[in-house]
Parts: sequence; C-alpha cells; structure tokens
Amino acid sequence: MTTEETTGALREAGSQWYDHEAGPLVRPYAMTGGRTKPGPAGVRFDLIALVTLDPGAAGRDDDGPLGPEHRALIDLCRVETQSVAELAAGADLPVGVVRVLVGDLLELGRVTVSRPVPPAQLPDERILREVIEGLRAL
Repeated sequence: MTTEETTGALREAGSQWYDHEAGPLVRPYAMTGGRTKPGPAGVRFDLIALVTLDPGAAGRDDDGPLGPEHRALIDLCRVETQSVAELAAGADLPVGVVRVLVGDLLELGRVTVSRPVPPAQLPDERILREVIEGLRAL
C-alpha cells in the first residue's frame, strides 16, 4: 500500500496536489506569466499604495483577457479602496504577484493607484498646533 493510499488522498495523473484540502498547486509565475515587475516601465507599488476601481470601468464586462486572479482583485476593489497589502491578504496571493496583477489592471484602465504622501511632505506638528491655537483664539 502506498503512502497516498494510506492517507486517503487521491491523486489524478498529472495533477500536483499538496493534500486533499489544499487543492492543486499553482505557482506564482504561472499567474503572472513569468513576469516579476508590474507594467512596462517596471513601476513598483508600495504596500500602502491605494488601489481604487476606476469609476469608468465599474460597469464594464469585457474581462476577456483577465484571469481569475485579476477578477478577484477587481471584486475586492468594488467594495472599497484597498492598499496593495490588503489586496494581497484578501486574495490570498503573494504581494509580488498582486503588484504585477495590479500593474496589468492599471494598464487596462480598470483601476487607479494613488501613492501615499511621503512623511517629509506632511505638515509639521508644530505648525498644526499653532493653527489649532489660532482657531481657538477666534
């Protein structure tokens, strides 16, 4: 009796299963077509970059060239704007894969990506306190 027969896991010829509950194994490079960088220019998205479904693309049903992972990201963005890290967690995909897939969606005009404001461009806390004190003085 083989190990597979003793564990009760059935294996079809040619399929790669970790175990019965996990299902078939799909390598990340298969989801991205072997690409590791998003977009033609190699744009990298921060983990906290915000991804929003493009309002003009919300009603489009031409998902022909999109794979199931692309559709899953679009579905997650329909609910609310999410960061790249949240999309990766919600879709249960590696962050690198999500970056490539978001790059595809950006190129197709399905999503918009806004980058967070760098901390150096945020107002100084001292200035904000002075503004608050000035408003209280009114």
